Amino acid sequence: MFRIKARVPRKVLALGLPTAWGGAAVTYKLACPLAQQESLGARIVTSAVFFAVGTGLILHVRQALVRELRQVRKVAGAAQSALLRPLPARIDGLGVAAAQLSADRSACVGGDLYEVIATEHGVRAVMGDVRGHGIAAIGTVAVILGSFREAVHDEPDLGRVLRRLDRALARHLRERARDEHPSSGLEPDTPVAEEFVTVLLLEIGRDGEITVLNCGHPWPYLLSDRGVEPLARADPLPPLGPFPLPTELTPLPCGSLPPGDSLVLYTDGVEDARDARGRFFSLPGALTGAVRQEKITPQTILNTLFEALFRHTRGRQADDIALLVLRNDRVRVALNSLGARGTARPATTNPQPTNHL
Repeated sequence: MFRIKARVPRKVLALGLPTAWGGAAVTYKLACPLAQQESLGARIVTSAVFFAVGTGLILHVRQALVRELRQVRKVAGAAQSALLRPLPARIDGLGVAAAQLSADRSACVGGDLYEVIATEHGVRAVMGDVRGHGIAAIGTVAVILGSFREAVHDEPDLGRVLRRLDRALARHLRERARDEHPSSGLEPDTPVAEEFVTVLLLEIGRDGEITVLNCGHPWPYLLSDRGVEPLARADPLPPLGPFPLPTELTPLPCGSLPPGDSLVLYTDGVEDARDARGRFFSLPGALTGAVRQEKITPQTILNTLFEALFRHTRGRQADDIALLVLRNDRVRVALNSLGARGTARPATTNPQPTNHL
């Protein structure tokens, strides 16, 4: 014997309840003798009936909107987790901590991106910032991260990695422009204006040597016994998108990362954060306070920075914010003789959330 359960579709309920309330109000007005009277008491009762119906309709619409907003946030959160995968606390002897906070709280996603991967060429990291934020930036973030995760294993040189990212972004922008304006007739090599991505590629070798390619992104800060200082002061390349890359792409040597030192990568939303008086956030000052703590770990540095940001902006930042902290802990880690060859990322039982704030 088969038992069939009938389920009323949610859309039917969404339309049925307001219709029933409206029908009840109309029936009361037309069929109830009290509604036909002109006395003060009858008018009060009629007004109360219509007030109750109107309040019910408003509450029903509000509940439907809240339910839809929760569903959008759930989907956006899943998309964000798939793009910015949780980073393990340690990658090839480097301590790692990262977090991203979107300016678009309703979407819970942003245009900032980061990734850290151990390869046979060294530990490679990317920090980027897509123009704009929210749902519209997700597609570009996916393209950049997907290309980076593939290229860092294939390409021995950071310059070739950057060219792979540039080609992937150009294809994505052309395809999106053709989809949005199918009658424009764009040629395959037509550049797309008004879209760009700042990107910083960083490689830390087995000996701690640092090489960087920077396309319009803020330089990281180096935290050491000497204090807090920018990793480099050279002029960066233009952002990816509006301008072609130079013919020669030579990564910039930026010294080394000795055991115990840390690198802090960030997006411009950090330094552009303002308080109620319009004053910008002082990232070097916050980092100086972070290194004065008794126990310095990537996670404590990250927590200290976000706490300082929240105090400064009162939780009302105007742009996406992303922070990535890398600390050389290799002196306290037994290194595998095979190094990172053939591994995309070491296994971990304690992943850090990508967007936990």
